[in-house]
Amino acid sequence: MSLSTLSRGPVGPARPADRGPISAAVLAYLREPDPDALRRLGVDDLADAGTDPFGEDLHLALYVAYELHYRGFADVPADLEWDPELIRLRRDLEEIFLAGLRARVPGGADVDAALAALLQESGEEGISHHLARRASIEQFREYVALRSIYHLKEADPQAWVIPRLEGAAKAALVTVEHDEYGAGRPERMHAHLFAEMMRELGLDAGYGAHLDRAPGAVLAEVNLMSLCGLRRSLRGALVGQFAVVELTSSPGSARLVRAAERLGCGPASVEFYAEHVEADAVHEQLVRHALIAPLVRAEPALAADVVFGVQAATVLDADVGAAVLDAWREGRSALRALSPAPHP
Repeated sequence: MSLSTLSRGPVGPARPADRGPISAAVLAYLREPDPDALRRLGVDDLADAGTDPFGEDLHLALYVAYELHYRGFADVPADLEWDPELIRLRRDLEEIFLAGLRARVPGGADVDAALAALLQESGEEGISHHLARRASIEQFREYVALRSIYHLKEADPQAWVIPRLEGAAKAALVTVEHDEYGAGRPERMHAHLFAEMMRELGLDAGYGAHLDRAPGAVLAEVNLMSLCGLRRSLRGALVGQFAVVELTSSPGSARLVRAAERLGCGPASVEFYAEHVEADAVHEQLVRHALIAPLVRAEPALAADVVFGVQAATVLDADVGAAVLDAWREGRSALRALSPAPHP
């Protein structure tokens, strides 16, 4: 009996449908690992082939590769998590993604300025403004389905960075994570509260249930978290990404409470966002003063990485907002249409 047969672990979600040749190759590899298959497809020349760093195909392939480090997929051996060919391909795709991100952000090392910018909401109307003022219940349900890609594993990507920090910064991050995981009460875990909201809204609350419906922009936002969490060299960027979540969540969550109340949603929908209004107001102070400040004092060279994490997460959040709001303005669903057949 092989190691692959023995080490399957808990049953994960079903594998998604591919979105192009790269994701098709990865998904085929999960079904039948062939050490030469990925190389035969020319994956070493992805950058030369003009692969879109923000495209659907690349980000589904990356998401699938990362998911092997979380809960995996049904009928996929757990030890494929560290398959060298998948890791090599993942790194190729990561480099394309990172290069695309770095080309879109100004960079710099002024952490205070980057954080101050997060605290100033722009006059532009984002998703939470639209949901609070005029969205339909169906649009609210679509939004929740899309956010399930992250919120059903809320705080898990950031947990990768815990052993890569020390001292005051580690203590502060663990304090915030402790709250995200319900402060010792499993029924108060944010991922559990989100699943309760999904069920109340009549949505499938299964982990990964809406992966096929999530556009590439949504996957890219979550992939940044996994990428930075799994690379020790990007621990500063992961902290910057975490700052974006915690410093901007409270006002947006307050608007989503108003949206849920305006649309007549039940108590679980209101409770999830109300929890984030209160908790993230506290987390904002912890992240700024107890996590980032001592981290940068101890390791000044990480300042540029923290700024990159802030800027990259902000860019990707804007991409999600544009994709969702453009669809709704055009009278379309923000969810991807399901493919009628697998990619050949």
